[in-house]
Amino acid sequence: MKSFDKLRTGSVAAGMLLAALAMAQGQQAQQTPRQAPAQRGAPPAAHAQTPATNEAPQRTTASYGDWVVQCVANNSSPPEQTCDMAQVTQLQGKNLPFSRVAVAHPEKDRPVKLIVQVPVNVSFATQVRIQTADADPGFAVPFATCTPNGCFAEFDLKDDMLKKLREATSVGKLSFADAGGHDVVVPISFNGFSQAFEALAKK
Repeated sequence: MKSFDKLRTGSVAAGMLLAALAMAQGQQAQQTPRQAPAQRGAPPAAHAQTPATNEAPQRTTASYGDWVVQCVANNSSPPEQTCDMAQVTQLQGKNLPFSRVAVAHPEKDRPVKLIVQVPVNVSFATQVRIQTADADPGFAVPFATCTPNGCFAEFDLKDDMLKKLREATSVGKLSFADAGGHDVVVPISFNGFSQAFEALAKK
């Protein structure tokens, strides 16, 4: 089992994250997991990056506690924007992302999508589970697919499930089993989740 550093919430480009996850899956050692303490909330801080060329998409981010809302706008006319909110966790002692938990921009009359991405060394015999606290039974789904860069699970957050996540105040956890059948537990902070979701919904 693994140990994880404090949650990192800086913006991580998708391509960089996928490559890093591919590297991280080869470094899975048997270690004792440690939940990260919830970080103190901070006022939203927006950061805009200027495209290097006219063809490069424009990326903007805003931080809400331990969550980052990120939008990428292409150069079509009119520009099309894709947004999500996410939290990335790193392996202890390594400057590499291990997992990414993301919430897609909500669509009208559809369940909110929460997508989990972890390294490819996982067991499909067990489900991926998210809990808001140790006493919370949480909710679970099977892995949906794997690519060379990671394995993915997709949760449909119904109103009651979304409400539970927005009201959570403690550090929860993401759990699954690796290919060897060993439990992997990753801390999830819900600090800033509700504020980030409100901001995301307005995009």
